[in-house]
Amino acid sequence: MITVHHLNDSRSQRVLWLLEELGLPYEVRRYQRDPRTRLAPAELRAIHPLGKSPVIEDGDIRVAETGAIVDYVLDTYGAGRLRAPAGTEDGRRFTYWLHYAEGSAMPPLLLKLVFGLLPARSPALLKPLVRQIAAKAQSGFIDPQLKTHVAFWEAELGRSAWFAGDDFSAADIMMSFPVEAGADRAFDRADHPRLDAFLDAIHARPAYQRALERGGPYTYA
Repeated sequence: MITVHHLNDSRSQRVLWLLEELGLPYEVRRYQRDPRTRLAPAELRAIHPLGKSPVIEDGDIRVAETGAIVDYVLDTYGAGRLRAPAGTEDGRRFTYWLHYAEGSAMPPLLLKLVFGLLPARSPALLKPLVRQIAAKAQSGFIDPQLKTHVAFWEAELGRSAWFAGDDFSAADIMMSFPVEAGADRAFDRADHPRLDAFLDAIHARPAYQRALERGGPYTYA
């Protein structure tokens, strides 16, 4: 049976959702972020040297990184499900979104989070200066980048019902976290009707709901 090392409010929620969509049995081992630092607990370093989640164990096999986990699960248990056919346009789009979700979409979202937290976590005497630096970084670089990415997502969802074609796939599972985080810190859902509809559609899926029950509280839902 697959064991998922799951951190609250993290990208590992997508792994639980994937396993639910495929109807696979699995065990969840939960870890909680430090409420002050929001970092993963030290116990995760016993599972993987980087101390990050998600990590899965499947017998003697251990896999880290969400995209690699999705690939492993689909290759091992998917039987062609949740993946567009290789050699097709949808198949190429599937591969693109599978890697784009972490490779391009998440870095500016993470920067937005970090620079938003910096002023409050700075020494009192430095807060005004740090606030100015953080605001300049966000307005001059991070926010324009996010605006470009969000416009791209909205436009791509105009091409087909889902990110990799007209059928729901694991590419949509991978893109769920950037879109959910983006709605939390980068765009107004009311101004992006396709992204708004995407979020409503994924949150209504029974497998998504079951994954929430297994994973525990998840802010972005």
